[in-house]
Amino acid sequence: MANIVSIKGVVKAYVRGKQRVEVLRGIDLDVAPGEFLALMGPSGSGKTTLLNLIGGLDRPDRGEITVAGERIDSLSAGRLTKWRARHVGFIFQFYNLLPVLTAERNVEVPLLLTNLSAKERLRNVTAALTLVGLADRAKHKPGELSGGQQQRVAIARALVSDPSVLVCDEPTGDLDRETSDSILSLLQLLNREHGKTIVMVTHDPRAAERASRRLYVDKGVLGHEPLSHAA
Repeated sequence: MANIVSIKGVVKAYVRGKQRVEVLRGIDLDVAPGEFLALMGPSGSGKTTLLNLIGGLDRPDRGEITVAGERIDSLSAGRLTKWRARHVGFIFQFYNLLPVLTAERNVEVPLLLTNLSAKERLRNVTAALTLVGLADRAKHKPGELSGGQQQRVAIARALVSDPSVLVCDEPTGDLDRETSDSILSLLQLLNREHGKTIVMVTHDPRAAERASRRLYVDKGVLGHEPLSHAA
């Protein structure tokens, strides 16, 4: 079976003032369908940049990125936006919910870019909220929900369009340990029982243990263990 993510020779740099900072240095990475991959590494190592490239939020300076069968590094901005809406579900540390909308309406937002009818959108939203255990909170606004419940709404929003890949940037970074464990158990459920491919950036070794594979990014290089621990 073809890999859901295939990255070849990716280089990414940013210019800060007069200095060019190389963030990723020739990254190669394959992610199989249904895999749960954790990317770890120190702050500034390049792991979030790599996640953003997989999600189509950024472009490489060099190299190839294929996700869900599409060479996304060569797509136009318009096509990339449409591809992202169809294939990627985003889960962030801070939930990015719209405070004036109910949970139901927040989850519906990605579907407004589709051709689904209002009835079809409601059916998908209800299914997503049920999956994350919040069907009974559909009419509540974010301010009426706990942090863990808000993150579950954000996960439902990421799931509602049935994306090819879930990309998670520190999804438990703003939560206490008990709530964090609950969210990680939900991600494991989505991976194991529903076959969702997940790529997660985390600083937390306990969170990374939930993944089926762990890789480390340090100074723009990808490896199987922290470079400081390598022989």
